[in-house]
Amino acid sequence: MTEKALGPDIENPRLREVREAYAAMTRTKQMYGGIVMVVFVALMASGFMLADSRNAGGFWDGILNIFIFPGEVLSEAAGKATLLPGLMVKFFPSLIETINIAAASTLVGALLAIVLSLLSTRGLARFPRLIPVFRRMMDISRAVPEIVIALVLIFILGSGPVPAMIAIAFHTSGALGKLFSEVNENASMKPIEGLQSVGANWTQRMLLGVIPQVAPNWLSYALLRFEINIRASAILGFVGAGGIGYDLKNAFSWGLGRYDEVAAIFILLFLTIVFFDQLSSHYRNKLVGKT
Repeated sequence: MTEKALGPDIENPRLREVREAYAAMTRTKQMYGGIVMVVFVALMASGFMLADSRNAGGFWDGILNIFIFPGEVLSEAAGKATLLPGLMVKFFPSLIETINIAAASTLVGALLAIVLSLLSTRGLARFPRLIPVFRRMMDISRAVPEIVIALVLIFILGSGPVPAMIAIAFHTSGALGKLFSEVNENASMKPIEGLQSVGANWTQRMLLGVIPQVAPNWLSYALLRFEINIRASAILGFVGAGGIGYDLKNAFSWGLGRYDEVAAIFILLFLTIVFFDQLSSHYRNKLVGKT
């Protein structure tokens, strides 16, 4: 009875050592976390100060003027509100060109991504030893920004929608290829093994055993990428790659007096992105719901 009463007050030496070691480890972890946070804040502050010193205008002086340009655009658009519908009709063909660039580049990029993903997935690859090669190919295509590829192609091919389509498709193949390969890794191997047992070749195993399993998720990711590519194709228009972005650049270049065109283009882009966002979200939810 006495031992039970004294038991809770008498701590096991081994247990005490474990608690002290855990407390020491926690303090060390907190100390290292604090040091990393201090270093991170110092690097951010020094990087900001360096960038601000090399900027053409000071950040703190310019930040006060951040609403001046939007105010000019909105005031001119409000004064010419009756002209906006006509301007939207005027720039609608350029918007169609932008959507066509995004659609074509998404289709080409998705087809390349399918091939790369199947060749770089363990257990499915036609050439297992070349898996690292195909993975590095996808890494390279993802690492190079679309605008860099477009600038190089514009220098070679001249301005127009073709450089934009190639640049976006190249980047899309790597981005979707990575996502597709992750989906492929979750595919069941039983249909593939069954097809292999009856003598099906690699292409037949992929078409009949893998693609039916992963197609809904592939389409879901492709639709999401299509939304991104619409914005990318509009941005590439600023470097002469065609589409509505090129018209937006010209409207900006003319400055005050043409801001009604800027407003009309922004409205078109906003409505387009919202429309395709809602449309692709609807179909993505239906596709994922079927799996």
